[in-house]
Amino acid sequence: MTLESSELEFASRYEAFAAQGQLYSQREGSPLLEFASGGRVLYLFDRSGPYRGRPGPARVVVHGVLDRRGDGPRVLTPDELGRAREALTVVGVSEVEGVGKLLAVSRRVWVVHARLPLVLGAFEELPGAEVGEWVSFRTLPPLHGFLL
Repeated sequence: MTLESSELEFASRYEAFAAQGQLYSQREGSPLLEFASGGRVLYLFDRSGPYRGRPGPARVVVHGVLDRRGDGPRVLTPDELGRAREALTVVGVSEVEGVGKLLAVSRRVWVVHARLPLVLGAFEELPGAEVGEWVSFRTLPPLHGFLL
C-alpha cells in the first residue's frame, strides 16, 4: 500500500493545500528542508530533489503519516468543540501533533488546517469524518515536503 504514485503527482494533487512560508538554506547534502509557516519551524524530508529549494518565500505541500497508536486521529466530540482552537505542536525533530479543521477528506487522507494546511495520510481507512469537522491528530516522523 502506498500513499502516492509519484512525487509530481502527489504535489500536483494537493497543490491547492500548499502552505505558504519561508524556506531557509540547508546544509550541503542534508535531506531536510527547514520551513517556517504558521508560526512553526518544521523540518521536512525533501521530496522534490536536491538543490531545488532556494531560501526565501516558498509554497510547500506538507505531508505526514498519521500515528494510529493510542488515541489515534479522531473527530472531536461535541463537548470538545466549544474549546476547539487550531493548535500545532512540534514533537521531536520531524513530527507534529495538533487540532484543526478538515479541509478535504478521503478514505485514507485528511487535509487539516492546524495553523497551516497539512496533508495527513494513513495506510488504513480513517475514522468517518466530513469537511468542516474538527479533528485531533499526531504524525509519525518524518514529515515530508513537496516544493511547488
